[in-house]
Amino acid sequence: MTTITERGQFPQVLLVEDNHGDATLTKLAFRKAGVPGSITIAETGEIGLSILRREGQYAGIRHPDLVLLDLNLPHMHGLTFLKLVKGDPHTAGIPVIVLTSSSTESEVTASYAGQASGFITKPFNLDDYEDVVSNIAAYWFKLVQTPTLKDTNDNVPVAKSATSGR
Repeated sequence: MTTITERGQFPQVLLVEDNHGDATLTKLAFRKAGVPGSITIAETGEIGLSILRREGQYAGIRHPDLVLLDLNLPHMHGLTFLKLVKGDPHTAGIPVIVLTSSSTESEVTASYAGQASGFITKPFNLDDYEDVVSNIAAYWFKLVQTPTLKDTNDNVPVAKSATSGR
């Protein structure tokens, strides 16, 4: 196993976030922190699941290296999304970090019980978002060794993409 950076990959992040302002702040923080890669935004848990399962228009995309998950989503609560992701053997290995405005003890406990890889309360300004993103990127993309995810259709490693976009 190697780190994402060692594999020469640009990190792929799935941000499951319904608040346009928070999504914009997160993307801007990744850019300001100098994190290369691509951020895909899913405004609902259902869209996030379609992306992870590579359904329909998402059939050809690479699995994300990391999911950032808001809990307070329309239609499907973030904890339900987390349970479905971690219950699917094709997506269970993808780290999911809860990034939400809530910080109640019950939600922190439920997130970790649902196998979240971390729980972070959303910052209130861009500088703090940049600090959070820099720490996430340093840990998840440069320090932690992760397995290469397999394609859900034919069990071959997912094609590596060298493109970067936001």
